[in-house]
Amino acid sequence: MAPTGINGREAPDVQALASGGGFMCLEQTVTGTSDHDFRYELLEESAQFLLDGTKHRPNIAIICGSGLGSLATELEERDEFPYETVPHFPVSTVTGHAGKMVLGLLSGIPVMCMQGRFHAYEGYPLWKVSMPVRVMKLMGIEQIIVTNAAGGLNEKYNVGDIMFIKDHINMQGFAGDSPLRGRNEERFGPRFLCMNNAYDKELRSLAREAAQQLGLMDIVKEGVYVMLGGPTYETVAELRLLSILGVDAVGMSTVPEVIVARHCGMKVFAFSLITNKCITDYETDLEPNHAEVIEAANARQKDLKELVKKIVSKMAAK
Repeated sequence: MAPTGINGREAPDVQALASGGGFMCLEQTVTGTSDHDFRYELLEESAQFLLDGTKHRPNIAIICGSGLGSLATELEERDEFPYETVPHFPVSTVTGHAGKMVLGLLSGIPVMCMQGRFHAYEGYPLWKVSMPVRVMKLMGIEQIIVTNAAGGLNEKYNVGDIMFIKDHINMQGFAGDSPLRGRNEERFGPRFLCMNNAYDKELRSLAREAAQQLGLMDIVKEGVYVMLGGPTYETVAELRLLSILGVDAVGMSTVPEVIVARHCGMKVFAFSLITNKCITDYETDLEPNHAEVIEAANARQKDLKELVKKIVSKMAAK
């Protein structure tokens, strides 16, 4: 008979605690929220539910950040699945995120759109934030576009600029947290993942071609993104430190999804819409806020949608 633990539950198995992560791993194990709640077979159930509900079999997926959510409404012959209807899926709680998985045709090309994402600041562990990416892989996705709204830390960036992400700094990883922490699922990818070419060079080249053809190169940048935990915006001291580290844009998403996509063998392209300027001056009364993020994102909606359409067509043709 297993020894009794907290609240009458079975005490955590010693082997389960040996995967690393210290107290956080212990906490997840005894509260019943470990990675075993989302084992491969449960992800297969989520994927099969979506496949059974649509005729589309896309190769390309898009995670729609702020300003791009309406792209999903332009899909033809679309099938929509609110997250709460998908088995084992978390639910988005952020204003401006619709909370749907949408499959359909974008300019005749089958795609899968995640209309609203999950964040660590909502209370989700990183493996759960990125869990939909593994479901995408089981549905046949091989290429993914990940988008976000971010603050511009680079002094040369302006609100409305689009930054193609060439690399990121994984702050959560520095602290020992990762969507891959715990038992590795070899059916998705290796235990130790190489991340030095996380953002595919060929896809970035295609994106530059698309931006050139649309006349958007004057607002396109290429830089380094950092994800912080949120939901607080950064202090002046934090931003000055990040600037020294070479960060160009600051956000609260994307990195866990990219890590899991690469673990699954997907090719990744990602960009940030610069929706506000980071405040690095102690003497200002300006304050960042979510309303300005949404306003800036909505102002650039048309350009973002045309850019993604053009990139998708190039990805499908290559």
